[in-house]
Amino acid sequence: MKTLGIRLPGELHAQFALVAQLDGLNLGDAVLRAVEFYVEAKRSEPDFAARAKAALEAIEREAAARRSAIEDLFGGAPEVEQEPEEPEKKAPVSGSRRRSGAES
Repeated sequence: MKTLGIRLPGELHAQFALVAQLDGLNLGDAVLRAVEFYVEAKRSEPDFAARAKAALEAIEREAAARRSAIEDLFGGAPEVEQEPEEPEKKAPVSGSRRRSGAES
């Protein structure tokens, strides 16, 4: 969950608070509902999918340019460190005991 702080003109806030109260919602739930309606309305616009696709293509171009800059900086594709795998934990052998350095 993310937090969003918004500023509203006083009159709009008063109207929004009244509408939320009449619907039995607190302001947070009313804002959530309003944002859901907004997103759904935008999703149904005829050109929205095309604009989203263009934005995705721009993101991919920017990522490719940044990747190229990093590769150029290091003279090729940089090596990516992989996290080491955790070794398997072996069950202790029954009846065995550890010896201290003095017992050896």
